[in-house]
Amino acid sequence: MTLTAACSTKENQPVADTQTAVLVLEDGRVFEGRPYGATGTALGEAVFVTGMTGYQETLTDPSYHRQIVIQTAPHIGNTGVNDEDDESLGYWIAGYVVRDAARRVSSWRATESLGERLDRLGIVGIQDVDTRALTLHLRDKGAMRMGVFSAEAAERPAAELLAEVRAQAPMKGAQLAEEVSTKEAYVVRPEGEARWRVAAVDLGIKANTPRMLAERGIEVHVLPATATFEEVAAVEPDGVFFSNGPGDPETADHQVELLRRVLDEKIPFFGICFGNQLLGRALGYGTYKLPFGHRGINQPVLDRTTGKVEVTSQNHGFAVDAPIDEVSTAPHGDGRYGRVEVSHISLNDDVVEGLRCLDLPAFSVQFHPESAAGPHDSRYLFDRFTTLMSEGD
Repeated sequence: MTLTAACSTKENQPVADTQTAVLVLEDGRVFEGRPYGATGTALGEAVFVTGMTGYQETLTDPSYHRQIVIQTAPHIGNTGVNDEDDESLGYWIAGYVVRDAARRVSSWRATESLGERLDRLGIVGIQDVDTRALTLHLRDKGAMRMGVFSAEAAERPAAELLAEVRAQAPMKGAQLAEEVSTKEAYVVRPEGEARWRVAAVDLGIKANTPRMLAERGIEVHVLPATATFEEVAAVEPDGVFFSNGPGDPETADHQVELLRRVLDEKIPFFGICFGNQLLGRALGYGTYKLPFGHRGINQPVLDRTTGKVEVTSQNHGFAVDAPIDEVSTAPHGDGRYGRVEVSHISLNDDVVEGLRCLDLPAFSVQFHPESAAGPHDSRYLFDRFTTLMSEGD
């Protein structure tokens, strides 16, 4: 059974019984369904993900911290989950929304069902939701706060649930990278001889990213988000890497100042996702919150360097505000960072998808070239980074 309703329930009456779950948006829209995973309360920003596969990697991507993920693909969970495909040590999503949850697992790699894992980890979800209508609503009204309530939590009056949703902090202004970053530095070594050494600042890094770097002969020193320039310099890096991560880039003043030191020293730099936004800020450009973000493994991007269109894996709700039709001088530092061009753009909405410094060895992209899960169109960017470090040598 699938029920979809505006928030028409009487304010002093429960919106569901213990066999029902409800999804409440901050604008008062309510969707009803059934519990999936753990029961209780989940609060977070509502975001929809357009990928048809890769849900395990989505659940373990730290960039989804404090967000409730809505899967637009109608059937989720048929391959279950395993112990090999996690992209981090934690399941970071705040809650989970699906339309049709698989009733049985059909993969030899699975160690348990998705519902069992969500339940075991205490992640509150809801199934039998009209996710198409929900996604269209978010595309029309924009990203907003949301709550999922099930079992006893769903028995409370509708007005009380809505008040709890509206009381949570918004994503704009949230400083989250330090919450998901490693607390201790560690090293990922290549199988063969190390040709380069890179200091990778973990702002919410996915496990496949150090692997992609190591495959290219890079010894990767993963550092916490709180790392200082002195700690980065102690690695004696041939290059510096900033990872993806959650939160508002306007709150990341520490990392922006660190990156400016890297640029001042002309150390080759590569950033992805959150790292792209921080390069934009370090150069003096602004950032802003997108209406509903880009999330999924099917986002089309034009690489202006090659003229090729790439299908990319993305997960971001903020973007860089930089001129897309002309080379500009970096606003920060009285021109000391030189000329900058927008190297990649989104073919859906012309959002900045990459930056390239023309007078410094630095570039970044807004998407995830490690693509776990996702297409491999953009993995050449790791090779572009090694080329930049070789030129520095």
